[in-house]
Amino acid sequence: MLRIAPTFTVETPTTVDEVVALLQRHGPEARVVAGGTDVMPNLKHGLYEPKVLVSLGRVQGLDGLDLSGDPLSLGALVTLHRLAEHPEVRHLLPSLAAAVGHVAGPQHRRMGTLGGNVCLDTRCVYINQTYFWREALGFCIKKDGTECHVTRTGKKCVAAASNDSAPPLLTLDARLEIVGVGGRREVALDDFYVNDGVKNNALAQGEVVTRILVPRPAPIRRFGFDKLRIRESVDFPMLNVAVAFDLVDGQARRPDIVVSAIAARPRRVKGLPEGLLNHVLVAEWGEKAFQSTRPLPNINGDVEWRREMVPVLVRRAVAAATE
Repeated sequence: MLRIAPTFTVETPTTVDEVVALLQRHGPEARVVAGGTDVMPNLKHGLYEPKVLVSLGRVQGLDGLDLSGDPLSLGALVTLHRLAEHPEVRHLLPSLAAAVGHVAGPQHRRMGTLGGNVCLDTRCVYINQTYFWREALGFCIKKDGTECHVTRTGKKCVAAASNDSAPPLLTLDARLEIVGVGGRREVALDDFYVNDGVKNNALAQGEVVTRILVPRPAPIRRFGFDKLRIRESVDFPMLNVAVAFDLVDGQARRPDIVVSAIAARPRRVKGLPEGLLNHVLVAEWGEKAFQSTRPLPNINGDVEWRREMVPVLVRRAVAAATE
């Protein structure tokens, strides 16, 4: 059962400076909304209780898409549908196009934005429930309570990152342009995510993501993505994997694998070997990813099955990268 969403006012600024000023004026009582596909259900569940929603929908310039230079510039308000279907995005950034094309359903992708997905809140089976369900359980450490029902004894929230765009953007060495009262700054996506389920990103009060900047990939660089979920649409990931590597004369160099939906921030697999790209090397990559992955019962799906699927998703992502 859903509660009626809390009473709030909606501000509709038309410039980034106005957005920053509103966020500064209202402080913690304000919340940014882009497409609203995640924020609005969470408002109804009582996960957020802002007095003011600052809508980005009318802000000029945030929906720009410039693929002509280096870095490539992806506006925070570019819709997931537009990215997934854009021919040049599919050519230059195939893993990102595949990932955002797997987010939720087609209606959500037409509303949801890249910036919103990059900043997506963490999820957990004990928090993404109705208010009445959470109240009956005594709430949890992420909202209104003091106990983590996943770890029982832990004092840190382990809600999981569930944004499909994050793993491929990490393998693409993406950077975020962020604007706040101190002006503009750029942050590597690697430094943006932190291991805290309550707030897993480095956005300060009053800041907003305006662009995602991606270095133009070299022609020898290959990218792939795969996702584990119960249904082929709508569901959040139980696991997602992005891979990247240089392919020269059949040799795989500089391999990079990122696994997510297991902890508050995506996890990069370390110690990946280079060599002839064949089933033996891919199996080694899968084993490395398996050994570094320890899913928790924080989202739906048996934890052992999710872990056993890691090498499978690595193999599928590599296959997608070499198509």
